[in-house]
Amino acid sequence: MRIGIDLGGTKIEGIALGGDGSEMMRLRVPTPAGDYDGTLRAIAGLIGSLEDELKQIGSVGIASPGAISPATGLLKNSNSVVLNGQPLDRDLETLLKRPVRLENDANCFAVSEAVDGAAAGARVVFGVIIGTGVGGGIAIDGAALSGRHSIAGEWGHNPLPWPRDDERPGPRCYCGKSGCIETFCAGPGLASDFLRATGEHMSADEIVRARDNGDARAAACLDRHHDRLARSLATIVNILDPDVIVLGGGLSNMDDLYPSLARRIGAYAFSDRTDTPIVKARHGDSSGVRGAAWLWNA
Repeated sequence: MRIGIDLGGTKIEGIALGGDGSEMMRLRVPTPAGDYDGTLRAIAGLIGSLEDELKQIGSVGIASPGAISPATGLLKNSNSVVLNGQPLDRDLETLLKRPVRLENDANCFAVSEAVDGAAAGARVVFGVIIGTGVGGGIAIDGAALSGRHSIAGEWGHNPLPWPRDDERPGPRCYCGKSGCIETFCAGPGLASDFLRATGEHMSADEIVRARDNGDARAAACLDRHHDRLARSLATIVNILDPDVIVLGGGLSNMDDLYPSLARRIGAYAFSDRTDTPIVKARHGDSSGVRGAAWLWNA
């Protein structure tokens, strides 16, 4: 039995998978806000509940915001700041008295879709989460590629490629730089673009609905968003040349996004033709927790 834990800012979800990937049980509990020790206890309690109910001991994989720094052994880059600077994997191993495998949640998303999701059977998979942020993860032969500094796939904190005059220097990013892909392509970036263009506040979901109801301003905003996303993914094609790109997160639910990206990426990628499949995640919001369980696939 494989147990996966998805450690989110507001909830912690646990899943138990059988050897064939079938879901045996799923539970979730609230994340103790700002409480590191409480978070450790909540994860341990969730694992204990799964194992008690199923009467089996499982391997444990964790999908976490941020990543363990190879230099310090401490978590870094998490938007759940209480986790930063903590030896999360080692503390969990001590508490659970067994080995734990921990990966960035976007890497777990990519692993899930590569093992038995929308990219099953593909050798090189780039997973994209487009929601409140822009995350990215890489799976090679169904295993996460972390990289030397545990930042492989962090495409959202590169500058928007081929910026136009009105896109420079770009919005300020929380990472301290300006013009990051995330500031343009994440949900809040889409809303900010609409505000700059119209002076009107709308959320990303409201912009999509307005476009679908014939609002020309919303249509123009989403056209800009699709083009920026295509430019950004073209750089991934240029560098990684993945077999499949899988999209997840709230903005991945725009059905017209997929043909739009397929049509546009070729204008930016350094190739005579570009036919990289761009597909919607099969497991949706469950990909992170399933991918965490699949960290013990090899």
